[in-house]
Amino acid sequence: MSAPPPETGPGPRGWPGVGPQLAGRLARLDIFGPQDLILHLPLRYEDETRVTMLADVRPGCAAQCEVTVLHCEVQLRPRRQLVARAADASGEVSLRFVHFYPSQQKQLAPGARLRVFGEVRPGFFGAEMIHPRVRPVAEGESLPESLTPVYPTTAGLAQSALRKLIGGAMRHHPPREDLPDEVVRRLDLMALPDALHLLHAPPPSLAAVELEDRHHPAWQRIKLDELLAQQISLRRAYAARRAKNAPPLPAVDTLTRALLTELPFSLTGAQRRAWDEIARDLAAAHPMQRLLQGDVGSGKTCVAALAMLRAAENGRQAVLMAPTEILAEQHYRKLAGWLAPLGLEVAWLSGSRRKREREALIARLAAGELLLAVGTHALIEDPVSLPGLALAVVDEQHRFGVRQRLALREKGRGGAPHMLMMSATPIPRTLAMSYYADLDVSVVDELPPGRTPIVTKLVAEARRDEVIRRVHDACVAGRQAYWVCPLIEESEALQLKTAEESFALLAAALPDLKVGLVHGRLRNDEKSATMAAFVAGEIHVLVATTVIEVGVDVPNASLMVIEHAERFGLAQLHQLRGRVGRGAHASACILIYAQPLSQTGRERLKAIYEHADGFVIAREDLRIRGPGEFIGARQSGVPLLRHADLEADADLVAVARDLAETLLRDAPAVADAITARWFGGRAALLKA
Repeated sequence: MSAPPPETGPGPRGWPGVGPQLAGRLARLDIFGPQDLILHLPLRYEDETRVTMLADVRPGCAAQCEVTVLHCEVQLRPRRQLVARAADASGEVSLRFVHFYPSQQKQLAPGARLRVFGEVRPGFFGAEMIHPRVRPVAEGESLPESLTPVYPTTAGLAQSALRKLIGGAMRHHPPREDLPDEVVRRLDLMALPDALHLLHAPPPSLAAVELEDRHHPAWQRIKLDELLAQQISLRRAYAARRAKNAPPLPAVDTLTRALLTELPFSLTGAQRRAWDEIARDLAAAHPMQRLLQGDVGSGKTCVAALAMLRAAENGRQAVLMAPTEILAEQHYRKLAGWLAPLGLEVAWLSGSRRKREREALIARLAAGELLLAVGTHALIEDPVSLPGLALAVVDEQHRFGVRQRLALREKGRGGAPHMLMMSATPIPRTLAMSYYADLDVSVVDELPPGRTPIVTKLVAEARRDEVIRRVHDACVAGRQAYWVCPLIEESEALQLKTAEESFALLAAALPDLKVGLVHGRLRNDEKSATMAAFVAGEIHVLVATTVIEVGVDVPNASLMVIEHAERFGLAQLHQLRGRVGRGAHASACILIYAQPLSQTGRERLKAIYEHADGFVIAREDLRIRGPGEFIGARQSGVPLLRHADLEADADLVAVARDLAETLLRDAPAVADAITARWFGGRAALLKA
């Protein structure tokens, strides 16, 4: 969850009882006031309600023991450390501290009575505890009456300080039940105050494991409340957008019908269904906010072209924005090829165009002479004016942030333009119901006929020479191949070096073939020239970084090799695999992996090997990575969930969705209270 803007909550300035320095540390945990403290829930629990005799502690298990210090010294070998010998009536234990302060040495003076909590392990000199938690006590001092919560924390913020702050917030700002009694009874829910009290201070009769698996009724109530707040926020954002004005684009069917007649193929049933949904939205006087999602190669660009023509046949402007030069140029070439026979010119705006050409196009767009444009983020730069903008199409929308999408929307005059966002990363149903509940979704879930199935092979790194021979044989037979270099997220320079090394290796190993290289640091004109040579068949093997991940369409390319495939995300692997299999030739994707594989790497490779359906892969990706990572790049300001798990709590998502509709209709004040508790002013971020 993002920090709220200063006017929406008590930011780093602090609040009563919390000074600026402490407030700064709490802000790193997304805590900006007492309500956030109350909703900052434990990760796990420790049982300090009982004392265990040393002789009864099982090795490897954490326990609390009450001991008296016998001896304490600073040992210098093998490294400087503080070691104390302590005992109770049943035995002795060594307390070892590698990092310590002088105050700890005083605390461990011989004769001191301590309660120590930690894991007892066998050591060279008998049982020992490494860095146990230590608390001086008086003889006969009472034990805590509840399990001790362990909270997510940050540097400079001790557990004891966090517990004290949360306890104070619970006392001075007691949580209240906002849901009507009838709803609480009907859904058989624990009251919210009871759930929060139990989670912050559970009784010792409740086993920690019952709470830590998060299936306890207290956790279920918290998760439902959080999901409910999210659903209410998203639905309000959706309603607010529908209240705005947009230029209606009714069916004219001159250009759209002409395109459907000109195309050398018929639309699939899924494409027709998606186009019908979009056309219906475009005819309305409020802005469309629709996500068009479909697997790699499902024909989303054709549907987007029809939407853009609907704007043009109404005399209005439409633009398509893509995140990379390669993808934008690919769209431009495809659209220009389809629309030139209809007498329509498409403007191509990119950072690589000559200044004079760009200025001429910008002037014609500003005058309304050109109705259609394709480009990168150059479309949203200040000089570009689109007075007749009625439709903005954003491809790979998750790669653009809030400000970029808003800047594109603000290019229009006379109402907000309709927005169509495209994604080749299918969104699992649970995400569509939660994080994307503010969008209407069209799905192209059918591939055009004639697409050849792609065979996926997993190959160990030691067999690289066999893979190079396979590439050679495919190219000699008249096909082309991609060779994708390993992803090195930590260093773009290192990634470039690896790409250049792979290029040199393949050029030497394949002297009779033409090998090309394309990467993110090439000038745009160099990238375009290399890609054009590959499309023309002049380059046999294209060595590339992930700049070719989306949008590249070369039907003659039948082989995709991905080095160190274990470093790539599942969605990326699926996108890269989708670059082949676009022609009539049998195609293959070879994933070269290095041992040892991490558990996550193994799961990803297993999923991509076993599944070809992008929707199944998206579900697997969500399961492996979790929703935070899955949608992290959406950058839309949608509040991330802290406690609910979309896969594990799918039934709660459905309940929250229905309940949000009821509250917004019948009890808006209750809806206000719930969103204020969870998001404060942060719900205002739901804009784009």
